[in-house]
Amino acid sequence: MLNPTDKLPSMRLGEDLCALALRGVIGQALKAGRQPLIRGLPEQRLQAVLATLAIPFPGAGFAADTGAWTPDDDGDEFADLLDLLLENLALPDESGICLCHAIATAAMGADHLWQDMGLPSRTVLSDLLREHFPVLAAKNVGDMKWKKFFYRQLCERAGVPICKAPHCAECCDRALCFGPEEG
Repeated sequence: MLNPTDKLPSMRLGEDLCALALRGVIGQALKAGRQPLIRGLPEQRLQAVLATLAIPFPGAGFAADTGAWTPDDDGDEFADLLDLLLENLALPDESGICLCHAIATAAMGADHLWQDMGLPSRTVLSDLLREHFPVLAAKNVGDMKWKKFFYRQLCERAGVPICKAPHCAECCDRALCFGPEEG
């Protein structure tokens, strides 16, 4: 079993963004002692994706999703965000589906999304999203912070008005949505 004291291997030269993101989300979950490491994925499926991406982790195994979790168990927007990501995934292969689960898992965290994903910067997150979710990422024309952007997309889908002003430029919360994201 992996535990929070296990040291994760650092990023390897040429590692793709998907592998970097999965490594980061799992690392953040381990650091926080959170289980499952990635919500909604049975352990065998996650292990297979990690093996395919050649992401080595110390130890014999780790606790993944046992299948007992259901989308509404935590009272959050995980399932809705997962659906949004899955619908906009450019290549719906196993690693892409796992990436959707990882992003949705990390989005439930308290920090900026790039931090909750254990990524080195917001730029890396933006590159990842443009690569794997190009249509969705292209909708973020104002470079809104990614969690805010995702929640805005979810609210628009549900027909729930969330904006205080008709245009972001006029909103009193503009700095919260579009301001800098320091580490």
